[in-house]
Amino acid sequence: MPTVSFRGREIGCERGDRLRTVLREAGLSPHSDGADRLNCRGFGSCGTCAVAVSGAVSEPTRRERLRLSVPPHDGDGELRLACQTRVLGDVTVQKFPGFWGQHTDEPPLSGDEPPQGDDGAAEP
Repeated sequence: MPTVSFRGREIGCERGDRLRTVLREAGLSPHSDGADRLNCRGFGSCGTCAVAVSGAVSEPTRRERLRLSVPPHDGDGELRLACQTRVLGDVTVQKFPGFWGQHTDEPPLSGDEPPQGDDGAAEP
């Protein structure tokens, strides 16, 4: 049984489960604050569930590659869409700042940060 490590928690799942589903069923979210309520619900079109993943996962889907090649993402291969990624073994997941989680030049979010706006800045 694979284990997903995210924001200090370890979640067991079945091999082949979608990463977004695993996180949401555990009460966690691969989305930033506003995107948690406003997203494509797993169809791979909004890009708000972009996360960094290390470990055994499926290859990127065509839809995922296409979405991550469009701004604000840059298609550099660092990020994956949690809704399109299948867990194949133990993985570690990190979410970065920004509405789309695109600010990979900043430290990953721990889950204790204040809500963020579109530009990644904390909202008042």
